[in-house]
Amino acid sequence: MGQPATGYRRVVLKLSGEALMGSKAYGIDVSRVHAIAGQIHAALQTPHRKPVEIGIVVGAGNFYRGAEQASDLVPRSTADYIGMLMTVPNAIVLQAALEKLGVHTRVQSAMTLPELAEPYIRRRGIRHLEKDRVVIFAAGTGNPYFTTDSAAALRALEMHADVLLMAKNGVKGIYSADPHAHPDAEFIGEITHQDALHRNLKVMDSNAFALCKDNKLPIMVFDMDTPENLTRALAGERIGTLVSTP
Repeated sequence: MGQPATGYRRVVLKLSGEALMGSKAYGIDVSRVHAIAGQIHAALQTPHRKPVEIGIVVGAGNFYRGAEQASDLVPRSTADYIGMLMTVPNAIVLQAALEKLGVHTRVQSAMTLPELAEPYIRRRGIRHLEKDRVVIFAAGTGNPYFTTDSAAALRALEMHADVLLMAKNGVKGIYSADPHAHPDAEFIGEITHQDALHRNLKVMDSNAFALCKDNKLPIMVFDMDTPENLTRALAGERIGTLVSTP
């Protein structure tokens, strides 16, 4: 895996459910979805050595968080399945916004929902990417106890992506501490997986991060709220924070 001089060849972009929520307290902000779709469309139009191939993993935090909803009534495994289901409407709405812009898109679900999405099949996903279709991966890993961060890491490895892009909302990248709670927190432009783990920096959940570290998958953490950032990242510019293992 490596970064070509003219940009990445294939990426997986992790979008949180909150990214689709915009200024709302819950649900989907249609204008925000259109803005994200516009960024993806613009990034695909930027000249590269070869058109960049994009997979997307969506979260469900704008609707439901399984780990937080688990209770005596709803056990953790059931809550996680509900959370995975709630990623599907996010994927379908994002697909609709992309296709309105003329971007050929497929949704693949790790849970069987034939009326809404294709089943997740690794080789078919790779083939879609090779045909310059944006593939949106829904329903997490299809297994409880794994977050959509883990799904993003897993899909990036399965698709042989060059990098996992972690889109954040209003945060430039990784800091030495929470920049909202600690205004003097130091911004970190580049760090190794091992150093990030040693410093207990909250890049993503621990299972997902371990998967990236063990397989030396680079992670770029950047602010999706800045309109040009996705295009710049795909073109090979260093933005946000790069986590890698030399």
